[in-house]
Amino acid sequence: MAVDLDTDDAAPAGVARRLRAGMASGVLSFPLTPFHDDGSLDLDGFRAYLAAQLDAGPGAVFPACGTGEFFSLDEDDYRQVVTAAVAEAAGRTPVVAGVGHGWAQAARFARIAERAGADALLVLPHYLVAAPQAGLVAQLEEIAARTRLPLIAYQRDQVAYGIEAFCRLTRIPGVIGLKDGHSDLDRLQRLTLAAPEDFLFFNGAATAEIQARAYAAVGVPAYSSAVHAFAPEIARAFFGALRDGDRGTVDGLLRDFYVPFVELRDRVPGYAVSLVKAAARLRGLPVGPVRAPLTDPSAGDLADLKTLLATGLDLVGAAL
Repeated sequence: MAVDLDTDDAAPAGVARRLRAGMASGVLSFPLTPFHDDGSLDLDGFRAYLAAQLDAGPGAVFPACGTGEFFSLDEDDYRQVVTAAVAEAAGRTPVVAGVGHGWAQAARFARIAERAGADALLVLPHYLVAAPQAGLVAQLEEIAARTRLPLIAYQRDQVAYGIEAFCRLTRIPGVIGLKDGHSDLDRLQRLTLAAPEDFLFFNGAATAEIQARAYAAVGVPAYSSAVHAFAPEIARAFFGALRDGDRGTVDGLLRDFYVPFVELRDRVPGYAVSLVKAAARLRGLPVGPVRAPLTDPSAGDLADLKTLLATGLDLVGAAL
């Protein structure tokens, strides 16, 4: 019997609808991947940590992506993380797993995610080389041809789509959205105007709250939140204030928490992940250390982080 793509929640159109509804109701969670002190995967820690993330009501969860240290996971780690994420989510919210490296490796990870029950895939920037626009589109075509799961393209670093290439990628069967990490709002506005009506966009800038108002102004209000990974109370408060037009709360959180957090994050390469993981440990969350090539924060930076985290939680009336 033919599958009705308009009503089947597992089909690309159905997944896109679920994601759009989630994006309207909460931030997008990119959970950390916990490790033991010896660097091995802490699956029990991941389950406990993700349960807390889900209880905070994100619009969707994206396991094994950049914040989840996809780049340092082997295929068995990845299988366990995505399988656990699907089990913990239990249909409450969409699960979008990261895939990446070259298209051949991405296809292997895609098959694992498909068997684990993920709803969709986020295609992380490819490895090492710069590529022409035709090659960027071909990369997505190769992955899409090897999985039944819907794909969300991710443009950042060496991946940036021009209008012609973008229009081609929107016609690839199964490609349902774009995560933007470049913050080139002129280019992004042009892409949104050229996109099909039901195409998904979301703000994937590092510490996306900093630019959330600017993205919303060009029609992209949805965003991922690294802060949700360690302080969902702060992330939820900011999301609600932005949605409700509470400029005083938005400005206060930006001025006293988010901007200082970005300044701390920018001190050392890799702090976009390792600082987030350190903040989660300060909250008593079982996430462990980062894996190489990342390094954990210095004692001085950790002390500054603790002070800043206390300030942010105090602003929203939560406890450290």
